Amino acid sequence: MKYDMVQVEEALLALLGVFEFENGRVWKRYDFATMDALHEKGLITEPRGRQESVYLTGEGLRRAKELAARHFGTSGTMAQELQ
Repeated sequence: MKYDMVQVEEALLALLGVFEFENGRVWKRYDFATMDALHEKGLITEPRGRQESVYLTGEGLRRAKELAARHFGTSGTMAQELQ
């Protein structure tokens, strides 16, 4: 799968805008409450702890790839198949 990196960068910047606090400050990692919500829905493994990463569950991986293709896929990719 190829992704349109301009769209990916814009989406990440948009997420940083969502989680901005203190007049432009943002954490380098995703919002804790949002990560907890994804865990409660069974889409990722436990986000709390010393690990630097989480795993997508089977359902989480399926949905994540579907959303990535829909929002960021380039022409001739799975993005067109999902429409």
